[in-house]
Amino acid sequence: MGSLNERGRRGGGAPLGRQMLAVALGTGLLLLVPLVAMRFTAEVDWSGGDFAVAGLLLAGTGMAYVLAARMVRSAPRRLAVGLALALLLAVVWAELAVGVFGTPFAGS
Repeated sequence: MGSLNERGRRGGGAPLGRQMLAVALGTGLLLLVPLVAMRFTAEVDWSGGDFAVAGLLLAGTGMAYVLAARMVRSAPRRLAVGLALALLLAVVWAELAVGVFGTPFAGS
């Protein structure tokens, strides 16, 4: 384990609260895309539940990366963690949307 600096965090990165705020703002901005698209096309038809699940998936993945990146020192390993989390997000998203694996959570 590495040593903590004077502010109680590892390394010289931003405070955890600021990083979590960035994840929350990024999630909100990403969720604006389908919200705006719903105004212009009938192809996008999300319910409140869809927004909640998407928000949980995006924010959860972002926060998992922030926490994991604080524990991993090397840039290649951080990249690997990021890619693994992005792949996991994509698989879960696809399963919920169209049912790639046919689980009970699959979409239509």
